[in-house]
Amino acid sequence: MSDEIAPSLPPVVKAIRSSRRELSRLLTRIENGEADKDLAALFPLTGSAHIIGVTGAPGTGKSSLVNALAKHYRTTGRTVGIVAVDPTSPFSGGAVLGDRIRMRDLSGDPGVFIRSMATRGSLGGLAHTTVEVVRALDAASFEVILIETVGAGQSEVEIAGAAQTTLVIEAPGLGDDVQAIKAGILEIADILVVNKADRPGAESTTRALRAMLDLGHRTERIVHHGQLMTVPAANPRVDESSAWQTPVAQTVAINGTGIAELAEHITNHLRYLHQSGTLQLRERVRIESEMTDLLRETLLMRLLHQTDPAHLGALVDQVQLRRLDPVSAAHLLIDLSFPREEKQP
Repeated sequence: MSDEIAPSLPPVVKAIRSSRRELSRLLTRIENGEADKDLAALFPLTGSAHIIGVTGAPGTGKSSLVNALAKHYRTTGRTVGIVAVDPTSPFSGGAVLGDRIRMRDLSGDPGVFIRSMATRGSLGGLAHTTVEVVRALDAASFEVILIETVGAGQSEVEIAGAAQTTLVIEAPGLGDDVQAIKAGILEIADILVVNKADRPGAESTTRALRAMLDLGHRTERIVHHGQLMTVPAANPRVDESSAWQTPVAQTVAINGTGIAELAEHITNHLRYLHQSGTLQLRERVRIESEMTDLLRETLLMRLLHQTDPAHLGALVDQVQLRRLDPVSAAHLLIDLSFPREEKQP
């Protein structure tokens, strides 16, 4: 975080740039849904960080890779924020939040901040407030923000909407050569990483991934309203031959092998995003999707707040007795809270 705090900054931004404790407190308020005013104040000061998503199946070494990348960026003098998302147990409601243990090499470094988050029932590999937490770290002047997802499989596409550069991590020995292809998340990869490349089968896994890439077309993929979409390049002047060529990097995160080369791929991807105009397209789509989700959630909460519980219970009874279908019941509730204006003759 910067040692010099401009006097014109909002108080919340001054606080999180000068104190880790204040930053932690803000992130807690964000997770508890109590920081709307703070988020509004810091939003104009976001947009400078490079947000990197790291996803992949359990056992591929995501935490070790994030740890190695953070250590590499620190050698270049860049500050690093890490958001590690762990699954919440559907039985106990708790989460292990064990990434801090795996990243203990970074403890004590003033240029690194690690925040573990529980999904709290959210699907898609991220928590409900991950984007807001990342935004706070951005406003706190962290130059690189690494998001490590749950790593649960096909639902991981949400990370592609939150990050500017998405790394999909694979490892040899986790299945047959096309297991990763069948998983369905490789399409979101800006960079493919074969971690644990010192193990037998690494070359075979790398060849399989490159073969899969050769079968596809060079197009931009974005996440819109939770769905992965293939769109033409953001800049019409960028044809298929000059579109981003997804590289396949090999790393051994535990000893740092290949990390510098991976960081170079990440830098090249960010440069491509800027030069092609794709960064602006992704940002616009992400904002539209976020606003739509907020509208849906806000309107639902307002509708339920305005609805008489007895009336809602009566409609549920009617549906249960098969006297009314669910769609018609929902429309009745909406019309009651938001009456339609009758057209004047």
